[in-house]
Amino acid sequence: MSSSASIGGVAIQQRRERERAERHQLIVDAARQLAETEGWEAVTTRRLAERVEYSQPVLYSHFKGKDAIVRAVAIESFGVLAEQLRAARTAHAEPAAALRALAVAYLDFASARPALYEVMFVRPTDLAFGTSEAPAPLRAAFGEILTAVQPLAGGHDLETLTEVVWSALHGLATLTSGQRLRPAQHQARLDLLLGRLTG
Repeated sequence: MSSSASIGGVAIQQRRERERAERHQLIVDAARQLAETEGWEAVTTRRLAERVEYSQPVLYSHFKGKDAIVRAVAIESFGVLAEQLRAARTAHAEPAAALRALAVAYLDFASARPALYEVMFVRPTDLAFGTSEAPAPLRAAFGEILTAVQPLAGGHDLETLTEVVWSALHGLATLTSGQRLRPAQHQARLDLLLGRLTG
């Protein structure tokens, strides 16, 4: 085989991989958009096939089924959350201010992107949490909370305290979304929580 034929074969393979990655992302984007506009019950392989203009067998060549697509959306969403938490945290040098900014960013994400928050933290999933098998974007989001908590941990176990902070933020986000808390006391609740952590 000539070197030019070999180079051509590599180029074709790279183009196929790029096109496959683009199709994969198109399916994930379509699922996310459909969930955010109509809810997760509207996300079916039939609806996605119609939306992305591929046959269902093409979808199944990328994902085993709806659960795998939902999982991909969740993983991608953790990456988005991690970026927003990092931006909020790094905007403040003082530890208490950095933690407050991160907490506000977390709650804002949950409020602004309820369908994504649901698939990340509420819907049943096979994603591994709290282990080395957890996907990198998930670990990155948890790592942002851990980094914000670290200067304020005192003698507490850092990962355990981070889990408690995360649990508190998740509770506030979930109960607020479910309209189970007094809306006028949102800021007071956050002040009390953060005051306990930083005081």
